[in-house]
This record gives sequence, C-alpha cells and structure tokens, in this order.
Amino acid sequence: MLTVTLYIKEDCHLCTEVINNLGNLKEEFPHRLVVLDIEKEDLTQKYGEKVPVVEIGPYTIKAPVNIKTLRMTLGAAQDRADHLGNINDKAHQKRVERGKKISTADRFFYWFSNHYMWVFNFFVFLYVGLAFLAPILMNSGLERPAGFIYTIYRRFCHQLSFRSWFLFGEQIAYPRALANVRGLMTYAEATGFDPVNLEQAQSFLGNAILGYKTALCQRDVAIYSSILLFGLVFSLAKKKFKSIPFWAWVVFGMVPIGLDGVSQLISQLPFDIFTYRESTPFLRTLTGGLFGLTTAWFGYPLVEETMEDTRNIMAKKISAVKSRKQ
Repeated sequence: MLTVTLYIKEDCHLCTEVINNLGNLKEEFPHRLVVLDIEKEDLTQKYGEKVPVVEIGPYTIKAPVNIKTLRMTLGAAQDRADHLGNINDKAHQKRVERGKKISTADRFFYWFSNHYMWVFNFFVFLYVGLAFLAPILMNSGLERPAGFIYTIYRRFCHQLSFRSWFLFGEQIAYPRALANVRGLMTYAEATGFDPVNLEQAQSFLGNAILGYKTALCQRDVAIYSSILLFGLVFSLAKKKFKSIPFWAWVVFGMVPIGLDGVSQLISQLPFDIFTYRESTPFLRTLTGGLFGLTTAWFGYPLVEETMEDTRNIMAKKISAVKSRKQ
C-alpha cells in the first residue's frame, strides 16, 4: 500500500481540502495517509508558506493541490511501486522492510535532530566553564583537580600567563610590556619572570596575590564564549536565523583574527623583518569574539538544514509505523 505524507499547519483550509480529496481517491488508489503538522514537527523553515505539501513515493506536490494532480501522482507512484515489486528490486524491498519498524537508532536520531543545539550548548558551556573552574579550584586550595584541568587544556591552548585572564588577584590580566597596556602591571613586573621564557609563562598558574589564570587564553575564552552566546540565542529564537554569507565569515571573522594573531606571530620570529608587536587583551577578545560569533552564525544554520531533513525523514517514518499499528 502506498504511503502519502501530507504537511499541514493549523487553520489551513487548503490542507483540509487535500485531505478530503485524498479520501475520495482512497478506493481508487488504496493508500495510508500520514499527516504532519510542520509547527509541531519543527519543520516550519523548510515548508513555511508552501503547505499543503504532499509526498507520494518519490513525488512531491506543492500548493495548489487539486484532485486531478493527486490522481495522476497516485497513479504514477502506484505504477512505480508495482514495477519495483515485479522486478524484485532488492534495494526497494530493503527500504520497505526498514520502513516497517522503528529502531533505537531511529529514535535517537529523531531526538538528537530536535535537541542537538542544547547538546552543543551544553558541551561548549562545559568547555568554557571548566576553564574558569580551574582558577576557582586553585583559589580554594584544590590544586590537584585544578592541575588536572590545566594539563588537559594545555593540549588545546598555549596557556601563556601574559595572554590569559586571572581571577582572585590584583589584576584581571598581566600583559607583556610590549603590549603597552596602560593601568596594568606588566607580567615581568608582577612575576619577576623573563617575558621571553614561554615555558615558564605556560607553567605559571598564579598565586594568592596575583590570582590564578584561566585554563584557556583570552582569545580562546572569547571564541568559545561567543559561540555559546550565539548558540543560546539561536536556540531561543527556534533556530530561525539564516546562515551569514561565506564572504561575511571571512571578512568579519577570519580576517581580523588573522591580522591580529598572524602579524603578532610573524613579528616575533627570529628574523628582523617586521616590527615586533604584542597584541592586547582587548584585541584578543575582540577578534576572538568576532571569529566565534561569525563561525557559529555561519555554521549552526547549515547544521539546522541537515537536522531539519533528518527530522522530516524520522517524523514521516515514525508516523507511518504508528499508522500501520492503528
């Protein structure tokens, strides 16, 4: 028997008309009707004002949908199904068998496609939160668990003290003198360490006077915090934001962080070619924030398009299986 999927929304008289027409054609073309409300299934972005939309096998009919079009499409779908059955098409048979039951994987993917943003947000929050938990633990005298966090995060971030935020100390940051940040004691003045010794700057976690550094540098904190912020807004807005153009991601996200970070790196190579420069906490935060924001704004809506397709497929399958049992 054919399965007909109808996408509707509330207060849609055209949708009611399609249901009535399909009912009139059911004796001529026996079929199982699966009705999906696009608002309840979170498919508004895909179908929106297009409803009613009818899917019959590989064929899709969009509004306006009349009984003549339905009859032609049902006939074509029935002929196709009969042909595939007659030639004993194995791929078709497997699809039919898979469509008769809902697996654990089906349930998981349907759940994940509806809740993936909260999963993403949770893990980004955990990643940023643990970076701030490390100095909190240090300040509480719990050096061993704090040290474990620093060690793990060192695989993902340089953790240079003069490019990190500090909590519970005299200042929120201790930049190198080259950064020329007014109003802040420099890293060398505060610690007495050689600012060129990167290994020492990485291993220094802080103390009771200066405070304790976060497990992520200033730029990384800005990147992941802005990703988290956009992710929360995107979720609360029901994932209705469109992806920014690729050029906007490059111009406003990649170029600023590239100019700030790469120019700093190149200038500090052992070649006397470029003027030696050190970025400031403000510039690291600004460029990192722009990169994180534009990356999330470019990427998350694209992920939503894929997840919307998954929701569509799973919702149809689950509804179809349930209708067979009724």
